[in-house]
Amino acid sequence: MFQLNIAAIIAVAGQAAWKKTKPVLVKETVILPAIGFLAIILLWWVIALVNHELMPTPPEALVANLDYILNPFYQRGPGNLGIGWLLIASLRRVLLGFLLGAVVAIPLGFLIGMSKSAMLALNPVIQIFKPVSPLAWLPIALAIFNLADPSAIFVIFITSLWPTIINTALGVSSVPKDYIDVARVLEMPRWRRITKIIWPASLPYIFTGLRISLGIAWLVIVAVEMLTGGIGIGFFVWDEWSRLNLSSVFLAVLVIGLTGLLLDFAVGKIQELVTRRPGTTAS
Repeated sequence: MFQLNIAAIIAVAGQAAWKKTKPVLVKETVILPAIGFLAIILLWWVIALVNHELMPTPPEALVANLDYILNPFYQRGPGNLGIGWLLIASLRRVLLGFLLGAVVAIPLGFLIGMSKSAMLALNPVIQIFKPVSPLAWLPIALAIFNLADPSAIFVIFITSLWPTIINTALGVSSVPKDYIDVARVLEMPRWRRITKIIWPASLPYIFTGLRISLGIAWLVIVAVEMLTGGIGIGFFVWDEWSRLNLSSVFLAVLVIGLTGLLLDFAVGKIQELVTRRPGTTAS
């Protein structure tokens, strides 16, 4: 009987707490974001009414894009593909370049963080190349590969290097010295020190670098595809603008933004699974 009373008290207390927190959660997760989106749509509507000859209103853009929205994976001949196929083509380039960059950047970051000599040798190179615009690498990539697709992947690869290298090196160098001293006292082999101490302690920094790299890579692929052409969401934006079809441009902007949000969310979830800590939003 005593246990039943305790359970009833806990249930009542839980319901009371939920009634208090529910309005706050609804406000923070639904109402306030909805107000923000409505404000953007209202601003778009006002600008469209002022310049209606070129820019569509939100309802007009929705009607014009119904075919893309309802049939994202249509195939109606060479080059006439639904926006879903274009998005997949861009994602393939981004993920290939990003993964290649991660494979190179993480070991380099470990080397720089663990070796002062490597840091002195590689840090000037990183500081020189890091500020270079990713698009500046595109002519070099086109000269090397003579093809648009591998050139775009190469640009994403270069773009993905620097944030991951820097954050990995910072994470490795930030491992408390006491941990390393204890490992030396225990005569722990170097590889075991890396896998059991340095690697787990550096993971939050590494994932921060990866999230920043992926975000920048997704930004860059749109600009790269505008310049190289072919199949992709970036070329779709440029092609629709060339036709003065701003309705499709607005759709592409929404798709690009949502995709970037989902990519960051996915990496954050992987971070939670690997580190068993809640992932923070990469800025």
